[in-house]
Amino acid sequence: MEAEDGGQGGSTSGGNMTTVSQHTFADDFEKLAFTISIIENVKEEYGLFVWPCSVILAEYVWQQRLQFSGASVLELGAGTCLPGLVAAKLGLDVTLTDDSNKLEVLDNMRRVCDLNQLNCKVLGLTWGVWDESIFTLKPKLILGADVFYDASAFDDLFATVTFLLQNSPGSVFITTYHNRSGHHLIEFLMVKWGLKCLKLIDGFSFMPPYKASGLSGNIQLAEIVLSSE
Repeated sequence: MEAEDGGQGGSTSGGNMTTVSQHTFADDFEKLAFTISIIENVKEEYGLFVWPCSVILAEYVWQQRLQFSGASVLELGAGTCLPGLVAAKLGLDVTLTDDSNKLEVLDNMRRVCDLNQLNCKVLGLTWGVWDESIFTLKPKLILGADVFYDASAFDDLFATVTFLLQNSPGSVFITTYHNRSGHHLIEFLMVKWGLKCLKLIDGFSFMPPYKASGLSGNIQLAEIVLSSE
């Protein structure tokens, strides 16, 4: 598998293919700031790799780093967790989460944190499930890359997002998603759950050309908050 904006290295065993992709982040003068390494694992029945939405959200976190300075961060459905790792590289307090039942994904998240020498909390968090761990979470910045991929899970996702926003006044949910996700359904559910969209932009509008050229799709970035704020 080829990295979006960098090189790769990999090995194959037992029908699995593991690669390490490199994702670079540069300042306004295209001077390299840092690189994040991501372990990607592809099997016939299962994929764990960096999706375009993740690359775009990670770049947004990097470019808006002054706005997010000092924020506590939680990434939902983190998978390979590139956006959350960028936040951690910026010195923010980061909690990475994915479905509690996806033990392989959670283990890979820990390995990626170790690989990049980043101290992030890794937590199993299943959308719509109210276990003890969720009640202690008070993030100011909630991230979600390509979390709108299964319409049957949208309600559970919005229930979780709404609870987190209510539990941490002044917080914001920033998500990137393909328009295939059903934007009208997303708009309907935002109203249903008492949320509003502060910003909706083309995900490619702020991407450096060398990154955008390796991506495809019609991707939007949205900033969502409670309607009461």
